[in-house]
Amino acid sequence: MKKEIVLATDHAGFDLKENLKRYLIDNDFHIKDFGAHKNDSKDDYPDFIMPAAEYISNNEAIGIIFGGSGQGEAMAANRFKGIRAAVFYGGPEEIVKLSRLHNNANILSIAARFVSFEETIKVVNLWLSVDFEEGRHLKRINKLDS
Repeated sequence: MKKEIVLATDHAGFDLKENLKRYLIDNDFHIKDFGAHKNDSKDDYPDFIMPAAEYISNNEAIGIIFGGSGQGEAMAANRFKGIRAAVFYGGPEEIVKLSRLHNNANILSIAARFVSFEETIKVVNLWLSVDFEEGRHLKRINKLDS
């Protein structure tokens, strides 16, 4: 059974979120969309990211969030207990893999101004395919979550 995937963004990532949402639905993923639900240049990312992160912290879900740089969005998400948001703004895909393998990232924050839809699909598929390695990394995750 595929996990529920939570999506959230502000205006900067709106189009990328909507395109990824269609792709994920077409590939039989269950989606919970926290918005934005329209492209409004005056919206603020905490209004969408924080409820999404809170939901993920209280449920067996993972998330993909978007923003211009992805940085502020990850910072907002990481304020919640149990959230481990990793940022991807292009570059080596190994970073995305390691975020799951070693850090058990449960949110991937994508920099919409720097990552194309094609690259997003590629890294999301990679991110979703990697499981947490546990082992020596588990005690570190437990320290973060305590």
